Amino acid sequence: MFDGLQVAIDFMSLPLRPDVFTIPPLEAFGTVLGPFALRWYSLSYIAGIVIGWWLLVRMARSWAPAMNEEQTDSFITWVTLGVILGGRIGYVLFYNRAQYVAHPGEIFRLWDGGMSSHGGIMGVIVAIFMFGMVNRVSGLRVLDCVATVAPVGLGLGRLANFVNGELWGRPTGSNWGIIFPAAGPEPRYPSQLFEAGLEGAALLLVLTWLYWGTRARLRPGLLAGLFGVGYGIARVVVENYREPDRQIGFLPSGLTMGQLLTLPFIVIGLLLIVLALVRPPLAVTVPAGALQDAA
Repeated sequence: MFDGLQVAIDFMSLPLRPDVFTIPPLEAFGTVLGPFALRWYSLSYIAGIVIGWWLLVRMARSWAPAMNEEQTDSFITWVTLGVILGGRIGYVLFYNRAQYVAHPGEIFRLWDGGMSSHGGIMGVIVAIFMFGMVNRVSGLRVLDCVATVAPVGLGLGRLANFVNGELWGRPTGSNWGIIFPAAGPEPRYPSQLFEAGLEGAALLLVLTWLYWGTRARLRPGLLAGLFGVGYGIARVVVENYREPDRQIGFLPSGLTMGQLLTLPFIVIGLLLIVLALVRPPLAVTVPAGALQDAA
C-alpha cells in the first residue's frame, strides 16, 4: 500500500542552520576581524556544562553528597577542560590523525569542529580523579555523580550534530529517511537522533531515577558502571545505522571505530558494577522521606 509513497525529507527543507547567529566582519585600525558566529554545536557544549553544573549542585545539597557545593563550583572548571581537551585529542588520535600530522596547526582550530565523545568521556574521567586527589574526595563517587548527568551533554551534542547535518546514518535502502546535502541523494537514517534518544534521554532517565529514587549512590562505582554499559550498548547498536567516518571506513574486523572504542566502556562498566555490588554499601543514614519505595 506504500508503493510510490515518497516520505524522504530533504534536510535543506528543514528550518535548521549550524549558526545561531553571525556577526559580520568588522574593520578596525585597518584590520578586518570576523565574521564571528555562535554555532549550535558550541552552544550544546555550553548548555551541557551549565545544566550539568546545576544538577551537580542539587546533588551536593542532597543527602550523602560526594562533594560539597563549594567543591562543585570549582569542579566545573576541571570538567570543562577535560571535555574540551579529551574530546579534541581523542578526535585527532582516533579519527583524523593523518590530517593533523600534515597540518598540525589545525589541531587548535576548535571552531571548525571535530570532537570525539569517547575522548571527551576519557578526558572527564582523568579530570575527575585528579580533582579527587587534589580535594581529597572520592573520585569514584564523583564519577557516579558525573555519570548520572553526563547524558545531558551527550544528548545535546547529538542534536547539534543533526542540526549541522553531519555524522549522518547509512542509506535506509527504501524511500524513507532524510536526504543530507553532503551525503548524496539517498535517504539516510537520522542516526544522530537515535543517539540523542538512547545515549541522552533514555540513559538520563534511568540513571536519574537510580540516583534519586534508590540507594545506588551508596555503592561507589555502580552508577558509573551502569553508564559505561548503557552508553556502550547504545553506541554499538546505533553504529549499525550510522555511516562510518569516511576517512576510516570499516575496520578489518568489520566493526566501526566507534564500536571498537566503545567495547572497553562496556567491559570496565561491568567490572565496576560487580565490584560495587560485592562491596558493602556506605554506612550512611538515609533521611526519612528521602526515598520512596527505594530498593
